[in-house]
Amino acid sequence: MRYLIHPVWVTLFLLLAWAPAQSSTERLEPGFVNPGWVEPPEWFRETFLDIREDIDDAAAEGRRLMIYFYQDGCPYCERLIRDNFAQQDIVDKTRKYFDVVSINMWGAREVTNLDGEEVTEADFARSVRVQYTPTLLMFDESGEVVARINGYFPPHRFRVALDYIGERRENDMTFPEYLAKVGEEPASGKLHVRDEWMTPPFDLSEVINGSDRPLLVFFEQQQCSACDELHTDILVREDSEELLQQFDIAHVDIWSRDTLTTPWGETMEAREWARDMNVIFTPTMVFIHPEDGEVIRTEGYFRTFHVQGVMHYVLSGAYREQPELQRYLDARAYELRDQGIEVNLMD
Repeated sequence: MRYLIHPVWVTLFLLLAWAPAQSSTERLEPGFVNPGWVEPPEWFRETFLDIREDIDDAAAEGRRLMIYFYQDGCPYCERLIRDNFAQQDIVDKTRKYFDVVSINMWGAREVTNLDGEEVTEADFARSVRVQYTPTLLMFDESGEVVARINGYFPPHRFRVALDYIGERRENDMTFPEYLAKVGEEPASGKLHVRDEWMTPPFDLSEVINGSDRPLLVFFEQQQCSACDELHTDILVREDSEELLQQFDIAHVDIWSRDTLTTPWGETMEAREWARDMNVIFTPTMVFIHPEDGEVIRTEGYFRTFHVQGVMHYVLSGAYREQPELQRYLDARAYELRDQGIEVNLMD
């Protein structure tokens, strides 16, 4: 099996300690619960959390079920609610195509899953491999997950994703193909590749077999504003540079026809590998260990703490003891703060 922590596919966030410091007027009094709670829109559906019934109810109205997994103190959840869902056209698209139900990935409410079993919100989130928040799962009428957005998609990409899934285009083309067809957001139009990084043609099976260092693969494209931000800001920071030097690094253009050999010995075009890997968002960072296979990947929009945190997670081998990235990042944030280091989660 390739994955120690299964990746997820339609990609566009992370952890209990994510919330920026709140003002005194926003901070809850001692004894209250849910610090960092962001009120969802009133049009989200309140249900008994029987997933089978929710799917049937949505289908009866010609819509699909979207489950929004969140956690308190998640700044990316806040951006989804306050930025994306504050725009009327996004609200209209979402309500046209989906019934939206929210689930706390650490919650204790009772959920009836697709097998008819009664489990907690936390157990249900774990069973569908939620690693980031927000995570959005979209179900078809038969109960299959047809699309998945891991993390935060900025408004432009989110609109396109809603159309792609709502119009049921997943069998016609990949999301990157659809995104390219309808038009991407403004960006530099160039790939950010360093001289010391590998680019196709390469044989990553030889790299994996000949190294004891983790492999980091960047899946990117030219027209990608998030790639621009990652490479011109986050990865040029001193702490990021030190972490990058501990990886073997390969860069893959998701549209390239150049041939490569994957870590598992399969030879194909770069664009075919991106499709085979279900790359839905750029940049996607895939972390592969020589012994453990694919450990984890980042999909969606992340700032410095989260990018560096995932690199630490892989380099330290912490994933072997703590399979839940959220808990690892939570502990890491507290550790840094105990050392007197400010943790600005959106810096």
